Amino acid sequence: MSTQTVVKDPAPNGNGKGSAGSAETVFSVRNLWKVFGPKSERVPDDAALAGLSAAELRSRTGCTAAVRDVSFDVERGEVFVVMGLSGSGKSTLVRCLTRLIEPTSGSLSIDGEDVRAMDKSRLRALRRHRAAMVFQHFGLLPHRTVLDNVAYGLEIQGVGRAERRAKAMEVVAKVGLEGLEQRRPGQLSGGQQQRVGLARALAVDPEVLLFDEPFSALDPLIRRDMQEEVVRLHREEGRTMVFITHDLNEALRLGDRIALMRDGRIVQLGTPEEIVGAPADDYVREFVRDVPREQVMTVRRAMRPADTDEAGRGGPEIAHDATVSQAIEAVARSGFAVRVMDDGQCVGVVDHERLLGVVAGTMATETATATETGTVTETATVTETATAAPGADEPAAEPGAAPTTEEAAPAQPAPRPDGEEAV
Repeated sequence: MSTQTVVKDPAPNGNGKGSAGSAETVFSVRNLWKVFGPKSERVPDDAALAGLSAAELRSRTGCTAAVRDVSFDVERGEVFVVMGLSGSGKSTLVRCLTRLIEPTSGSLSIDGEDVRAMDKSRLRALRRHRAAMVFQHFGLLPHRTVLDNVAYGLEIQGVGRAERRAKAMEVVAKVGLEGLEQRRPGQLSGGQQQRVGLARALAVDPEVLLFDEPFSALDPLIRRDMQEEVVRLHREEGRTMVFITHDLNEALRLGDRIALMRDGRIVQLGTPEEIVGAPADDYVREFVRDVPREQVMTVRRAMRPADTDEAGRGGPEIAHDATVSQAIEAVARSGFAVRVMDDGQCVGVVDHERLLGVVAGTMATETATATETGTVTETATVTETATAAPGADEPAAEPGAAPTTEEAAPAQPAPRPDGEEAV
């Protein structure tokens, strides 16, 4: 696994979730199942069948549960990443959101409207106006120019030729394809073709962009350019995005929150910092073990309470949402502890010992939220390598554990081999 991980800059409002600070829900998913096979509808309602492993379920019923009892919300303005190995159910899940694949059971809504209850007319409007999909395989029309490919969704909506071409020109410029408007897909590179696919989705001005592994077929450098393009577009527009990937570095780079799937279930859901800092089980821990922690963890994980002298003095300071990597540079330059600031107030300090503890993975801190006076109280410090004392009733729980949408899957020593995605 590559060790070059870069987490996107926090959103301008400082909450790390674009414009989702109000926690306004766009997609709400509860207990969603998608089962392929004969009499598939019986599986979710039968506790004995629902609890079977994938192999046992296939052996007993001939069915495959691609999505198992999944629940989550997507907040307005956030980039919600669904990540997992091939066969984990992530592509099936994103297709269920607009009923490109019909869910077997569960509830699904967009802006409070029941998607499963939509008739053909409402469903068509959802796909044309409210949610646009960007696929791994670009799906461009080879006989059409770049401009006409970008305008295709508007043409389907019935927008007049002059208006749709003007809008297409605007979006083509936005994704960096100026001067290529009259070329055909066969005259473009892979990265350029994917930009056309992205522009086509943006042209209809959807409420939500759905990405199904759009960059996995691209060369590494082009893939990185496209990731930066998504980050830039999100920063400029604040559009809600659901992004599917099997690449952890891509998930950490793009996601405000990450849902990690295995065998159709979500085994952990949380921010990149929560996923890396407090893996839910051995499966997640194996995924993140090679991630440079200092590029993902923020200084809130490393800071300690400031004493009176430290809080009141001048000198170097760093934002509360800065990464540990940035804090290390600041401490190295100053030679002593650096104040952590939030909205003009000192909420703690970081020093070299605390920062190195986070990098080494030997220390995780759980810090309380600021009080009305801006004081932060450190509530726990533990070593991840420590074991429970002999005779203890229970092992100590990891602090800062990320919230999950359902019960975590049983711990496994390592990720299972890649398989085929159930679609």
